[in-house]
Amino acid sequence: MIKNSFDIEGIRSQFPSLKRNINGNQAIYLDSPGGTQTPQRVIDKMVDYMINHNANSGGVFATTVETDSMILETRKSFADFFNCSPEEISFGENSTTLNFKLSQAIARDLKAGDEIIITDIDHDANRSPWEILAERGVIVQSVRVNTETLTIDLEDYKRKLTQKTKVVAFNYGSNAVGTISDAKTIIDLAKTVKAITVVDAVHFALHGVLDVKELDADFVFCSAYKFFGPHIGVLYSKSERMNVLKTLKVSAQKNYAPDKFETGTLNHEAIAGAAEAIEFIADIGRKHPEHILTPDSVASQRRNNIISGMRALEAYEIPLAEYFKDELKKIKGLGLFSPPKGHLCTSTISFRLEDLHPLDVAKSLAEKGIFVWAGGFYAVGLMRALGLSESGGLVRIGLAPYNTKDEIDRTLSVVKVIAGS
Repeated sequence: MIKNSFDIEGIRSQFPSLKRNINGNQAIYLDSPGGTQTPQRVIDKMVDYMINHNANSGGVFATTVETDSMILETRKSFADFFNCSPEEISFGENSTTLNFKLSQAIARDLKAGDEIIITDIDHDANRSPWEILAERGVIVQSVRVNTETLTIDLEDYKRKLTQKTKVVAFNYGSNAVGTISDAKTIIDLAKTVKAITVVDAVHFALHGVLDVKELDADFVFCSAYKFFGPHIGVLYSKSERMNVLKTLKVSAQKNYAPDKFETGTLNHEAIAGAAEAIEFIADIGRKHPEHILTPDSVASQRRNNIISGMRALEAYEIPLAEYFKDELKKIKGLGLFSPPKGHLCTSTISFRLEDLHPLDVAKSLAEKGIFVWAGGFYAVGLMRALGLSESGGLVRIGLAPYNTKDEIDRTLSVVKVIAGS
C-alpha cells in the first residue's frame, strides 16, 4: 500500500490536459521524460504576458519596462532554483541549442590535441556539441557505461582524465534509464586537472534538488518544459567562467553576463511561463514544510520552498515507481532496464518485451490512451553499449506528480495483455 500526504487530486486538478479521452479511455500521461504537462497557471501567465505586457526589451514605455522587469524576476526565480546569482542565468531556445553555443564558445580557447571527456550514458545534446569539435583536432574521449548497473564507469573515467583534459561533459540523470550519476565525484575529479565541467540536468531537474554551489559545476543546463513549464532552455554559468568566455554574439550586444550569451530577442512569453512553473513547485513546498527539517538560513524563502517542493514530488513518485517496477518484473518475457536497488535513480522506467518491437508496444498502449515513448531517446552511446541500436531501443515510462496508482495498475493490465501473460 502506497501512503502519502501528497494531495494528488489537488495537483491533478491544475492540469487541464489530464481530462483528455482517447478511444473512450481517459488519457494516461506517462511520457514525462520527453516533457511534462502544463498547469493552468503557467498557461495563464503566458497568455497574460501576450495580452497585457507584450513588447521587445530595452525601451522606456510601459510594456517594454514590464518585460524587462519580468525577465529580471525570472532570473531571480531560476537563481533560487539553481542556488546561484541571477546574473548567472541565461535563457535560450532549448538545452541542445544552448549547449552547441556553449561548446563553440569554449572551442575558441581550445587547440588541437586538447581533450574532452563525454560519457556513453549521455543524451546526444551533451555529446554531439563536443564530438563535432574533433574537426578542429580536439580529441574526444567517451567514458564507458557499466551495462550491468547502467552507471558511468568511474574507473574508466579516472583512466581517461589527464592533464590534457579541458572539458568534462556528462548528464546528471539518464533520460533513457533513470540513473542518477555521482555528479559531485565527477566534478571534483575534473577539478584536479582544472577541466571545465558541463552538466546536462535536463532529466534530473524534475527529480531532484539542483544545487550548483554544492556541486561546484561550471555550467549546468536544463529545460523548463521538463518541469511543468513551456519550451525554453535555461543555462547556469559560473560567473568566473562566463566572464572570460568568448561567446558568439553581435557586436552591439553587451559583453557581460547574462547578456553576452543571449543572442537576439528572447522568447518572452516562455520566460514568463517558466517563472510560474518555479512558483508551482515552490507552492507545493509551502504545503510540505516537513521535507526541509532545517531551512537554509542564507537561502531565500523561495529557495527553501523549492527544496521542499522537489522533495515532496519525489516522496510521492519514488514509491509509485518502485511498485511499478516490482509489478513489471512479474511479467513473463519482460526485461527491465534500471539501475540496481539502492542506486539513486529517477522515476523513469524502461523495458523490453520478448519478441516485440518497442514501437509496437508503444502503439498498443497508445490505442488504450496510455502515452509512453519507444526508441533510443537520443541516448546514442547507451543504446550502442546495450546492443539495442538496431532493434528499436526500449519502451520508456516516466512518472510525474500527477500520475496515480490507478493509472499504473491500468497500464500494468494492458502491458500484461500485450505480453500475452
